[in-house]
Amino acid sequence: MFELLKQPWHWAVSGTLIGLIVPLLLILGNKKFGISSSFRHICASCFPGNVKFFKYEWKKEIWNLFFVGGIIIGAFIATVFLTDPANSIRIAPDTAGILNSYGITDFSSLMPVQLFNWSNLFSIKGLVFFVIGGFLVGFGTRYAGGCTSGHSIMGLANLQKASLIATLFFMAGGFFSTNILIPLIFKYLQ
Repeated sequence: MFELLKQPWHWAVSGTLIGLIVPLLLILGNKKFGISSSFRHICASCFPGNVKFFKYEWKKEIWNLFFVGGIIIGAFIATVFLTDPANSIRIAPDTAGILNSYGITDFSSLMPVQLFNWSNLFSIKGLVFFVIGGFLVGFGTRYAGGCTSGHSIMGLANLQKASLIATLFFMAGGFFSTNILIPLIFKYLQ
């Protein structure tokens, strides 16, 4: 069984499980699902001050905190116990070629070591990817009223127009970043 868990699984397995979450939440009467809302719940529980944004019944959403905790614990278990160091991450040849042109050649972990390491954190590239990128993700999540999982999974399932618009812009931003922005960043920050 342990060896079965260590093997790469088809993407449809996780896709099906994520897809089953939506009807389950709808049956249970919950129409909100997303990772970014957990930050609000954490702040509301830890800092119960006079901030209007954090004054709500966060305990009704405590399941969301357990869900995020499960993601963190599951990621830890998968990384520490289920990763086979002998096998590199499988990447499509065309993608590997593009990444090689950016100087990313080590595919031994889930995140490229040449980009995600402590020495890069204090470089211009680290400033762009970690600080500015992190700010834009946080700002965008708050400005859009939710994250990709909230809008693209639950919001679309609820036929929310705002979620459709947000998802279209998520996709457009992803295509723009992948094809235009990231190549420019790597070209000028080598």
